[in-house]
Amino acid sequence: MPSSSDTIVGIDLGTTHSLVAYCDAAGPQVIRDERGEGRVPSVLAFRNGMVTIGWEARAHAVENPRATVFSIKRLMGRGYADVAEKELRFLPYPVVRRQAAEEERDVAAVEVDGRLLTPPELSAIILRELRQRAERHLGHEVRRAVITVPAYFDDAQRQATRDAGRIAGLEVLRIINEPTAAALAYGLGLRGRAKDEANGATVAVYDLGGGTFDISVLRIEDGVFEVLSTHGDTHLGGDDLDREIIQLVQREVREQFGLTIDTPEIKQALRTFAEDVKIRLSEREQAALAIDLGKGRTYERVIERAEFERLIEPWVEKTIASCRQALRDAGVGAEQIRQAILVGGSTRIPLVRRRVAEVFGRTPYTALNPDEVVAMGAAVQASILGGMKHDLLLLDVTPLSLGIETMGGAVGKLILRNTRVPCRAREMFTTFVDGQTNIRINVLQGERELARDCRSLGEFELRGIPPMPAGLPKIEVTFLIDQNGILNVSAKELRSGKEAGIQVVPAHGLTKDEVDRMEIESYTHAREDMTAHRLIDLRNQVTFDTHKAEQALARAGAALPAEERRRIEAAMASLRHLAETCTDADELHKALDAFGKMTIRLAEVNITAALKTIEPAKEADAASPRPAAPGPGARSAGSSP
Repeated sequence: MPSSSDTIVGIDLGTTHSLVAYCDAAGPQVIRDERGEGRVPSVLAFRNGMVTIGWEARAHAVENPRATVFSIKRLMGRGYADVAEKELRFLPYPVVRRQAAEEERDVAAVEVDGRLLTPPELSAIILRELRQRAERHLGHEVRRAVITVPAYFDDAQRQATRDAGRIAGLEVLRIINEPTAAALAYGLGLRGRAKDEANGATVAVYDLGGGTFDISVLRIEDGVFEVLSTHGDTHLGGDDLDREIIQLVQREVREQFGLTIDTPEIKQALRTFAEDVKIRLSEREQAALAIDLGKGRTYERVIERAEFERLIEPWVEKTIASCRQALRDAGVGAEQIRQAILVGGSTRIPLVRRRVAEVFGRTPYTALNPDEVVAMGAAVQASILGGMKHDLLLLDVTPLSLGIETMGGAVGKLILRNTRVPCRAREMFTTFVDGQTNIRINVLQGERELARDCRSLGEFELRGIPPMPAGLPKIEVTFLIDQNGILNVSAKELRSGKEAGIQVVPAHGLTKDEVDRMEIESYTHAREDMTAHRLIDLRNQVTFDTHKAEQALARAGAALPAEERRRIEAAMASLRHLAETCTDADELHKALDAFGKMTIRLAEVNITAALKTIEPAKEADAASPRPAAPGPGARSAGSSP
C-alpha cells in the first residue's frame, strides 16, 4: 500500500457499476469492500434527506421506486428533449426540464426528495463514495483522479463528468476513453503472456457496457499506445438489452390479462427481473420468470437463450457495424488484429462473443475481468501522471470532425475525425461585406459538407473589427482539443488584434440518431455534398469578384474604352444570373475564370489609379490578398450579426 498522501486514483464511472483503483509497485489494484467486491452499483436511493448508495440502494429499489436513481450516466450532458425521447418511458423516477436561466438553455434534472438534482450532482454522490472507499483503504485523503468516459462521449458529456468530479471534491487530472484505458491494462501484462503478446500488436477493444458501446483500434509498440480509430454509440448498452425483455413481458401481460404494467414500482421490478434473466441466460440455456400481478393473477414465462438472442440481435449487429467502420477508419483488416479484447459486463453474453469472434476471425481475449479492466487502466494512466511509470505513452483520437460555418452555409472543417489529440488547427478566414465589424462564429461537429446537416456545438462573436473592405481583414480561427477531448475555439483579427473565444460545451449531448446521420449520410451523400459545397464557394466568389469589378469600374472605368466597359458590365450581369440558376459547378467555374481574364485590364488600371492616392507608408497594405474560393486560401467566415 502506498504511503504517499498524494495518490492519484483511477475511476470507472459506469452506467451500471462504478469502481476505483490505484497503482502500487505490484501494478494496478481495484479497491474492494470487506466482502471482496470491487463494484459499487451506480444506484442512489433518497429518503427523508438521506441517501444510500450501491448495493443497499439497489436492493430496496422496488420499495422506493420514484426516489431510486439508476443509469444516471445516460443523462450526463444531455438536454431534456434528448432524455424525453428515449429514456423517460423506461424510468420510474421523474426527470424534468430545469431552465438554466444564465445560459438560456435547459438541462435534464431528476426531481427527488423535494429537490432538483442534475446528472453531474448525482454522479458526484457516486464519485464521493468511491473517493471515501479509497481513503479508507489507503489511509489518507484522496484529492486527484483520472476518470474514464466512453470514447464517443461528446464535449458536453465530458465536461459534465469533470463537473461531477469537482462537486465530489476531486481534481480530475485527465479524462480518458474507456477502451483506451482497457488497452493500457492489457498492454501492461496483467496476465502471464499478455505483455509479450501486446508489444508490436494491433488490437481492438470492444466495450459494451450498461449504457454505451465503443470500439477502438490501437497499435501498441514499445510502451506507446496509439489509437488508430474509434467508433461507437452513446445510447447502446446492457440497459437496451434489458428493455427488450421488459417490453416482451409488458406486451404479453397486456395480451394475457389486459393489464398495462407501467407504474414506478413495476418499472423498478421489471428492470431487476430483466437484468437477472439476462445474466442467467449467459450461463444457461433458459431462465424462468414469474411476476405476481395481484388478485390471484401470476405471469409465468420461461425464456430460452435462442429467443433472447433473437430479441437482442439488432442491437448486437449495430455494434458489429461499428467494428467494421473502425477497421476501415484505421486502415487495417480484421486479419491484422492480434487480439479482440472484451470490456463491459454485457460482453459475457454468448451471442456477443460469437459475433465478435466472427468479425475478427479469432476467439476474443477474455483473460481480464471485463468489469474491472477499465478501472485498472485508469489507475495505470494515473500512475503515469503521478510519475510512477515513465515508459508508457498514450496517443488518443477525436471521434468526429470539427469546423465552422462559412458563408452560404458550408462547413469549413479544421479537425477531421480520428485526428490524434491533443491537437491544434488554425485556418485563415476573412469578411464578405465591406465595413463588416462583427463576425458570428458557429462551431460545428459532424461529417457532412453543409452546416444544416451537422451539429452546432456553440456560437460566439468576434466584435470590434475595424471597418475595412471585404476580404481585407485577416481572421485566424484556432481549434484546440486538449488531452481530455475538451474543445476550445478562438478567433483573432490579425490587423487589429481583436480576439474572442469560447470553451465549447453544447447544451445537449449527441443522440444516437444524430451520430448515425452525421456519419452514415456523410458516405451516402458524399458526392452531392462536395458539389453543393463547391457551388457555395463559387457563388460566393462570383458575388465577391463582381462587386469588386463594379467598384473598380466606378473608380477607374473611365480609363477604359466605352465598348470594353459595356462588355464588362454585360459579363457581370450574365455571371450573376448564372450563379443564381446554375447547378453545374464546372460550368460556373469556367464562367468565373473567363470573367477573371476579361477584367485583368480593369484590375491593372484600378491598381495604377489606387497607387497614386496611397501614401508610401501604407503601400504594404495594397498587396493584401483577396479571399480565394474554391481551393486553399482564406474563406469568408460567418455573417454580420
